[in-house]
Amino acid sequence: MTASRVSARLVRLLNLVPYLLANPGISKAELASEFGVNQRDLMRDLNLLWLCGLPGYGPGDLIDLSFEDSTVSVTFSAGMERPLRLTSPEATALLVGLRALLDQPGMVDPAAAQSAIAKIEAAAGVASKERDEAAKPAVGDSDAAAAAREAVLDGRALRLRYYSASRDALTERVVDPIRTLLVDDQSYLQAWCRMAEGVRLFRFDRIDDATVLDEPAVVPEGARGEIGTGLFSDDATLPVATLRIAPEAAWFLDYYPVEHTGEPDSDGWITGSMRFASSDWMARLLVGFGSHVAVVSPPELVERVQQRAEAGLAAYADAGLAAYG
Repeated sequence: MTASRVSARLVRLLNLVPYLLANPGISKAELASEFGVNQRDLMRDLNLLWLCGLPGYGPGDLIDLSFEDSTVSVTFSAGMERPLRLTSPEATALLVGLRALLDQPGMVDPAAAQSAIAKIEAAAGVASKERDEAAKPAVGDSDAAAAAREAVLDGRALRLRYYSASRDALTERVVDPIRTLLVDDQSYLQAWCRMAEGVRLFRFDRIDDATVLDEPAVVPEGARGEIGTGLFSDDATLPVATLRIAPEAAWFLDYYPVEHTGEPDSDGWITGSMRFASSDWMARLLVGFGSHVAVVSPPELVERVQQRAEAGLAAYADAGLAAYG
């Protein structure tokens, strides 16, 4: 079942009980027609409601329905007497989030976000002055950002012309989009880069041009184990790694959300900070760069990187191989 169908079913389930309470004894055919589904799908929904209710989930806690001939009624609602409504704080939180996303290129369809904002404001009874402000046109996506977002939604490959800050040059590559991310107030395209043969992050404000290709995006199965797990986040409660990056690995700054903490040292090394959600993943990433990326803090991550590096060296020694980097 697709995400849109799941969302539609959830909305239907939340509204079925209040509607049945307001229309006791309604026929199944009429009820199905009111909710825009066939009777088979309606019965699946009603059977699922039988399994929902109050904590305890025993007799007397679950929603109960009564079927007589071709009609249906609710005999116990488990507190779902009224259609779902947003509280004022909930509506405000959604509006703030949507408006923040509108300011980030590529994260949402501007027209869809504005429509959602208008509907939430209307439902929540926001003052007309605020509605007028929300009705003003928002800054839309650039053509490149719109193309990147389209490629993500349609599952198509994408040709990028991308600005590399470390090399101060534009590069061209074909990528297989995975999703868009918002990290530390920067929006990124996460994609499999065919040139680098790995998952990379591309900042939207550095995408100079993007063209959706007439071919499906294909991400290698082995790469999917490291995506979609919240490895990067702007959550202020997550730990921050302080890193030192060698000049020959400066491209690291183009693909990972690293905040520079100053100018390069006299030897060309760059110091930066990067939030992370998984210590295991972060250690694996850093070990992969060998001596070109050094972790300064936190101590727990330094120790984990050392342990992983030592384990790797021991594995090389056991195999009679020489380790490089």
